[in-house]
Amino acid sequence: MKFKKTSQGSIAYCQHTPSDIEPSWFGAEFWREKSAITGSSKGRYTTWFVDASKIEAEQNQWVLRHYYRGGLIAKISRDQYFFTDLQKTRAIAELALLETLYKQGFAVPKPIAANVEHSGLLYRADLIIERVDGAEDLVARLSKTAMSESQWQSLGKAIAEFHNYGVYHADLNAKNILITDDKFYLIDFDRGELKKPNAQWQQANMSRLLRSFRKELGKLNTLAFSEDNWLQLHQAYQAKLKS
Repeated sequence: MKFKKTSQGSIAYCQHTPSDIEPSWFGAEFWREKSAITGSSKGRYTTWFVDASKIEAEQNQWVLRHYYRGGLIAKISRDQYFFTDLQKTRAIAELALLETLYKQGFAVPKPIAANVEHSGLLYRADLIIERVDGAEDLVARLSKTAMSESQWQSLGKAIAEFHNYGVYHADLNAKNILITDDKFYLIDFDRGELKKPNAQWQQANMSRLLRSFRKELGKLNTLAFSEDNWLQLHQAYQAKLKS
């Protein structure tokens, strides 16, 4: 990971990222002017999908994400965080974790760059990752079609591989798991970290995931998820998990 100073802070970028990257690349307006916005995902805030080939022929689809606060504190500060050290900012920490996992061959989005703009004790931040081609989140998939028993088992094994390596995901939920034709990916590693594997945080991760499935089922009672599916996933997870 390399760094470059900007007028308002710093950009961290990975080895495969164009070195002429600028803060403007992290904003939707830059891509809108190039007619390069290909879509968006609207949750609490908007995440943008852009065609990065507009700037570099060999680049693919990118995802732009701004960091926003959640919960009650968002009423006080929508997108500002306390700045102590560049490496400890949420964007740089997430980019570094993604780079480590990507190099180790884990199914995560390819990391591109992070932008941090700080003034005094406060900072704002953005992240760019590569979009996983042909993927959709599990809620979107299960709202249309069921997964096979072997797919649920494959998902359980995939999560166990992350946990065996010590990957703590701060928000492991059904929408932060992507599925392609033959593979599962984990996304959104904000506040994630590498920890010494232990049953306490691993089980907390799994309990959070189960709650998310049940929550989504409560929203859409036709969602193709059942407690039997969870059992298939969890049994495969336990079998793959190192003691």
